[in-house]
Parts: sequence; structure tokens; C-alpha cells
Amino acid sequence: MGWKEAFDGAMKELDAIRQQLARLDDPTVGLIALHGDVTQNRLKILEQLQAGVTGLREENREVRRRQDRMISDLNETRGELRQLLDLLDVLRPFAPPEGPGDTPCEGTQTHPEGTAQPPEPEAGHGSSAGAEGQPSVSTDTDSQGGTMENTGHQPQPAAADDQDLALKRAIEATYQGTATSAGQPSAATPQASADAQDPQVAHGVLLLKAAGVASAELIAHRDTWEWLAALAVDHSHFRTPPSVEDIKEGRVQTVLSGRSLIALLIELWNTRSTATPLQGDYALAMTAYNRIAAKLTGLTGQGQTIRIVLDDGLPQEPGDSPAPH
Repeated sequence: MGWKEAFDGAMKELDAIRQQLARLDDPTVGLIALHGDVTQNRLKILEQLQAGVTGLREENREVRRRQDRMISDLNETRGELRQLLDLLDVLRPFAPPEGPGDTPCEGTQTHPEGTAQPPEPEAGHGSSAGAEGQPSVSTDTDSQGGTMENTGHQPQPAAADDQDLALKRAIEATYQGTATSAGQPSAATPQASADAQDPQVAHGVLLLKAAGVASAELIAHRDTWEWLAALAVDHSHFRTPPSVEDIKEGRVQTVLSGRSLIALLIELWNTRSTATPLQGDYALAMTAYNRIAAKLTGLTGQGQTIRIVLDDGLPQEPGDSPAPH
């Protein structure tokens, strides 16, 4: 009967094992419960991270706002300091001397009327006393002893505006032909001739002539055209032609508007002024500018087609003249 007892003991152990395995299917214990705990912990961690990130973002925004306010305050302070410095430069010539033996500050002389006069020119500097009726006002370029404070009575922007206005009048007079009209007295001829020979006046006249052009035909090698287009493409008045036609032996033919011609002239003028001599940019800019100038200078207003050719291998058309140097 011993085997029956052993069998009963084994069955009891199997029942105990089944009961333990059955607990794994219980949602409150086992793998399912562990998975639920892990999921809840993950959500809690994400919520905490999100709250921390949100707080950091708010702090960063606040710091940025404070920085913006500080920069704005610094800019305002800088502007006020500049105004004070400008006011100090204007008032400094009018300040009285500190003592009987002191000289007026910044090399000026204070007169009883309260006006500050510039210092007299020193001997050996080549300056002479002004004629009667002429105000003896000296600037930095008139005497070597002048300082920046001496120019407070004559602001530089006004002088620059006067120069621009004089240049505009000279360009318009030369363009309209009034400088060489027969009605003017002969005494104005030297000044008109000088204006016509001024490079800036001549350049301005070319721009005015280009503004009156509807279209101009351009013939050049494709490499030369690509250089010209890359030079003027960033100018606000340049417009890329709608078509560039290939002709024989690598040449291309296109049509430029007067507006694009103005942009090209400006960029060529700047390039030939700033390019290093004996370099490719200088040679290309100088040649192209002179060819365009030759065509615009010879305009008679009779509806002829403007044909700019950058190819000395092609025969010249009747009336073509070599480019000026």
C-alpha cells in the first residue's frame, strides 16, 4: 500500500503547482500586473518630464524678454550719449576760458560778441588772410591745426547734398545740351567744357541716355555674356532677358532693356574703378563699358537700332566707330 501513499503525495504536489500557475492569470498579480505597473510609471515619468520642460521654456522666455529689454535700454542709453557728445562738440567752442592765463579750448578765440572764431592760420602753411567782406571760416582741410570740433558750424551732410545737387545740374545741363548752346556767353564755355570732360558727368549722361532706350541688341561670346549677367544680376534694375539665342562659333545674341542697360553700366563703372589693373575683370569691364558708351554717345534719336558688339572679328556696320578710351 506504500505506492498509493506516494501517488497521493505526488497528486497533491501537482495540485499545488497548478494553483501557483493559475495565479499568473490573475490581473492583480503576475506579468499582467507588472505590465500595468510599468505603463503607469512610464506615464508618470512623462508627465513629470513634460512639466519640467514647460517650466524651463517659460524661464527661457522670461530670460529672453529681459535680454531684449536690456538691449533696448542700452540702445536708448547709447543714443542719448551720442546726442550729448554731439551737443558737447557744438557747445565746446563757445565755452569761456578757465582762467586769465588760459587760452580758449580747442584752438578757438572768444570775442566780446560771444561768437567763437577759428584760429588764425599759422605762418608757413601757405594760407593767407581773407579779403574784406569774406568770412574767415576754416575747416579741417583749410588748416593743419583744425580739429573735428571746428567743423561743427558746417555739417558734412549738407556739403554732400550740395555736391550731389551740383553734379545733378551739371549732368542735366550736359545731357540737354544747354552747356554748349549758342545763347550762352563765351565765358561759360570753359566751365561747360570742364563739365563735359568730368568722368562723373559723362557717366551720368550715359545713364540718362540709357534710360531713354527701349531695347538694345547685344552680341558677345557666351562666356562674356555669362560674366556680364553675373556682374549685374544683383542690381535692382537688372532684368534677365527672356531669351538668349545661340549663333555661330559660340556667340550669343540677346536684347537688353534700357533699365537693364542702366544696371549694367553702373556695375561696369564700379568694377573698372575697383578692379586691379592688368586683370581680367578690369579688361572686360573697361571694354564693355566703352563699347556701350560709344553706341549711346552716337544716338541721334531717329529710331535706329542700338547694336552692341563685343567681337572684333565681326565686320563693323556702317556708322560704327571704335570705342573711346
